[in-house]
Amino acid sequence: MPKIIVAIDGYSSCGKSTTAKLVAQQLNYPYIDTGSMYRAVTLYFLQNHVTLSNPKEVEMALSQIHISFRMHVGTGKNDTYLNGLNVEEEIRKMYVSDKVSEVSAIPAVRHALVAQQQRMGKTRGIVMDGRDIGTVVFPEAELKIFMTADPYIRAQRRQLELMEKGEMIGIEKIFENLKHRDLIDTTRAESPLKQAADAVYIDNSLMTLDEQVDMVVRLADEQIGLNLRKRNFGGI
Repeated sequence: MPKIIVAIDGYSSCGKSTTAKLVAQQLNYPYIDTGSMYRAVTLYFLQNHVTLSNPKEVEMALSQIHISFRMHVGTGKNDTYLNGLNVEEEIRKMYVSDKVSEVSAIPAVRHALVAQQQRMGKTRGIVMDGRDIGTVVFPEAELKIFMTADPYIRAQRRQLELMEKGEMIGIEKIFENLKHRDLIDTTRAESPLKQAADAVYIDNSLMTLDEQVDMVVRLADEQIGLNLRKRNFGGI
């Protein structure tokens, strides 16, 4: 069976990571949350007081960072490890969220992580979500999704996620954080967030999680079937 790359891009807290993770389970593909990679770099920079405007400090810090993932068998839970330490809970905290878009906008950071992401998808058969997967990391991906939702719905979802982790943050603060991140993500010079020309646009404001997953899996199955027919019949 031919394998494809499923690239899911979209705004912060629109549910793309949860959808991507479940799609990967159904396709039996590895799942890579690139947002976690940028969060892990941000955490390292904050912990080590890296001056973001100093290219030498940034380059030195990047050379000291190793990011890996570990999936819990049976649960589908994917933990992020920074230099061997599980940082999954820490990178989701608000103080990291406040800085991640700023760190992600640094060209050296993006170049380093994009190169790693491309190595991860070299053999295809992968589901990856982020901001520039369909436009920069894998512009040749067979299935590209661009996901969004109403800003206040995104803020409510983020608030619930934080509450589940024991963080009580007001909805207005979360809304302003998302608004700020959207501005940085869409206007940065290096790999800005935008919809690829051939991406399927999904506004999931009024969709259930199951509906989102079913839609993406159906599109993936269609693309896999198309690739199989091309392989068997020489593109006819």
